[in-house]
Amino acid sequence: MIVVTGATGNIGRTLVERLAAAGQETLALSRRPGPSEAPAGVRYAQADIGDSASMRPVLEGADALFLLLGGELNMRGEPASELLEVARSAGVGRVVLVSSQINRTRPEAPSHARLREFEAAVRDSGLEFTVLRPAGFASNAFAWAEPVRVKRTVFAPFADVALPVVDPADIAEIAAAALCEDGHAGRTYELTGPETISPRRQTEAIAEALGEEVAFVELSREEAHAHLAQFMPEEAIGGTLDILGAPLPAEQEISPDIERVLGRPAGSFGAWAGRNVPAFR
Repeated sequence: MIVVTGATGNIGRTLVERLAAAGQETLALSRRPGPSEAPAGVRYAQADIGDSASMRPVLEGADALFLLLGGELNMRGEPASELLEVARSAGVGRVVLVSSQINRTRPEAPSHARLREFEAAVRDSGLEFTVLRPAGFASNAFAWAEPVRVKRTVFAPFADVALPVVDPADIAEIAAAALCEDGHAGRTYELTGPETISPRRQTEAIAEALGEEVAFVELSREEAHAHLAQFMPEEAIGGTLDILGAPLPAEQEISPDIERVLGRPAGSFGAWAGRNVPAFR
C-alpha cells in the first residue's frame, strides 16, 4: 500500500490518479475530507503529518509514503524525525519527499527551515528515500485566475524576469516512478520546466489558451508584498520576492532530470495553461 499525503492538492490529486491507474493500492490523506467518490483501489482518510498520533494508524501496513508539506511548511511542533520513526516502525520501507529547489540554492532561507528539517530527517531515517526539489510551480498562476476571469488582466511583479516553472503533473509522475519503481533510492531530483518563462510570457500563454486578449499590469515590489501578505507568512514574503525579482543563476537553470526519469521532455507552461483554461474563463 502507498500512503499519499496532500492528496487533494495539485500534486497529490494527480499522483493518486496515476497510482490508481497503475493498480496500486493507495491510501490518500488530507487534513480535510476527501471526495465522496474515489478511483478503484483508493481510500481517503484524514490525518495531519504534523501530528504523529494521527499518522500512526494510517501508516500501518504501508509499503511506501509520499510526503508533501502544505500548511506544515512553516509549522513548529513535533520533530520531523518522529514522523519518520512512526513510518519506519509501521513497516514503511520507501519514502518520497517533495522538498524545494531553494534548499539547494538558498540553504539558509528562514522560510524553508521546516522543509530542510524534513529533508534531513528523511535522509537520516534509514528508509529508502527519494527527494524531489522542484522549482516554482506553474499552478502558482491560479492566483491570477480571478482577475483574468473578471478583468482579463494579470497583476504581477517583475514582468520580464524568467524562471523555469514546473508543471505539478510532472512532479506527480516523477513521484509515482520513485514510489513504484526501483532505481531511485538515494536520488535527489531537481525538477524544472523545459524553458524559463516570465510573468508577461505566462500571461500571453494564458491568453492563447483562452483565445482572448489578457492585459498585463506590472506591480511594484511594495504592491506585490501587500498582495502576498494576504495569504503568506511575513517571513516568507521577502525571500519569495527575491527569487522572483533577482533569481540566482542556479534558479534559472533548466534541469534534465524530468526527461531523464520519464523519457520525455518536461511539460511547458503553455501546455499547463491549455489543460487548466477553465479556471481562467
